[in-house]
Formats: sequence, C-alpha cells, structure tokens
Amino acid sequence: MAKVNSITLRAGMVVEFNNKIMIVLKHEIMQMQQRSGTIQLDLRDIRTGNKDSIRFKTGEMVDRVRLDQNDATFLYEEGDNYVFMDSKTYEQTMISKEFLGEKGLYLQENMEVQIESYEGEPLSVELPMSITATITETEPVVKGQTAASSYKPAMLDNGVRVMVPPHIEAGTRIVVKTEDGTYMERAKD
Repeated sequence: MAKVNSITLRAGMVVEFNNKIMIVLKHEIMQMQQRSGTIQLDLRDIRTGNKDSIRFKTGEMVDRVRLDQNDATFLYEEGDNYVFMDSKTYEQTMISKEFLGEKGLYLQENMEVQIESYEGEPLSVELPMSITATITETEPVVKGQTAASSYKPAMLDNGVRVMVPPHIEAGTRIVVKTEDGTYMERAKD
C-alpha cells in the first residue's frame, strides 16, 4: 500500500482506513476562514457495504490500496450469479447479480470486461463503453414526424428500456452506452 495525500483522493479510489477497505464515493474540499482546509470523504466499506463520512486535514496521509486488474470474459448466468473467465489463467469467477446491479443487464455472451479485485475479492466490473442490441418493441414510425429533439421509448432484447429517435423501428440494431443506457447510433452491420 502506498501513502497518498488525502487531497489527491477522488471518487472510485480505494483506501484502507481503520483496518477496513473502503471505496471513495465523494470527495469535497472544505475551506474554513483562517483555518487550514479539510477534506470530506464519503466512503463505503467494500465488504459490508456500510457508508461513512470522514474528515481529514489538508496534507494528512492515507493508505491507498492497489487493486488487481484482470481482463475477463463473461460466460453465462448461473442462478443469482454471473460467471466470468480470467483471460490469462482461465480461472472462473462468480459474481452475484446483486453486486453488479443494473450493469448486469448489459452483459452479453463472450463480452470482454475488466474485473478489479483486492486479495482475490472482486470489487468492480468495468464493461465496454457501448454494446449493440436489437430493439424488440417500440411505437411505429409516424410519417412526417421529423422533429430532431423528439424521442420515443423502445425495449431492447436485454430488457433495457431506452429512448430512440422516431425513425427507429422494432428489429433495428442500435448502439447503446453502458454507462447510462442512452442511444448512440444505429448499428453498422
């Protein structure tokens, strides 16, 4: 573990504090009149999920945890888990659907992901920036409806609801951002 200045911490970084491995959710620098500044951190314990707010003095050192990053391939769902295979060791890892949350909806067979872990325990799964999916249902195209700013709801084959331009029909393959589920473009087949 490396000691880092608390002012350099950002959301997503992992630190050890009070013998707990915690991820930084929010980082805010608070400046008080005629006093040195403080750093307000909102942290979540990786193992228990408990949240905590902690203040550090400017310049105070914190232990930053180095995470292992492994490339993996999504294989399949098994009960309440997703199964991934490490691209180098071919070792399989099960990660709960609850842990992945909404991200799990974007998983596709043989999708390449990056798993961050600490001492063999997965902490996060990073998906590709976008996926290609097929629209299963949407409202029909209305002739003359060409307003550029109007969008209509559509359902994808993975069960995700997205907003698409009015000219997009059911059966169309589109590219969707995995970060927020927004329509990017029509897929180039």
